[in-house]
Amino acid sequence: MTTYFAHETAVVDAGCTIGEGTKIWHFSHIMPNCTIGERCNIGQNVVVSPEVILGNNVKIQNNVSIYTGVICEDDVFLGPSMVFTNVMNPRSAVNRRDQYSKTVVRKGASIGANATIVCGNDIGEYAFIGAGSVVTKEVPAYALVVGNPARKIGWMSAFGHRLTFDEKGFATCPESNERYQLTNNLVKALK
Repeated sequence: MTTYFAHETAVVDAGCTIGEGTKIWHFSHIMPNCTIGERCNIGQNVVVSPEVILGNNVKIQNNVSIYTGVICEDDVFLGPSMVFTNVMNPRSAVNRRDQYSKTVVRKGASIGANATIVCGNDIGEYAFIGAGSVVTKEVPAYALVVGNPARKIGWMSAFGHRLTFDEKGFATCPESNERYQLTNNLVKALK
């Protein structure tokens, strides 16, 4: 019994594991041996390449390409038309399928529309990648990065609000009232 929804135009290849409550929309292709968690939403015209791993509650907007080597943890948001790469030096005439680089998008991170994530550069938990950014290096947890190449311009809360730190290095999310600490140019949530 299927516990997920796939639109009649979607293609789901053999060997995939798809969690309960996941929805796969028009013209999307889920390639062999993918693992997709529960309650994911995969928009129109999305390609999920072989062996990609998506956690629970991952939201993927229309026209996104997720290539082999990508792992998205729980609660990741992938904006419209963003793309991952998986080979550092692609050439049409050179087969590099055995050289795919791994990219991990940590829990709660958001990647904006039309952003490009160059392979091998992990995205920290709750990081926020601005629309159109080109990520060419690791992004720390809670970082707000924009531009080409992407550069850090601030910090974001888990609820997606820009954080303003006081002189002692503390900030509070205006929506959740969660507290954060900035130490040595890294942010952590306080319990």
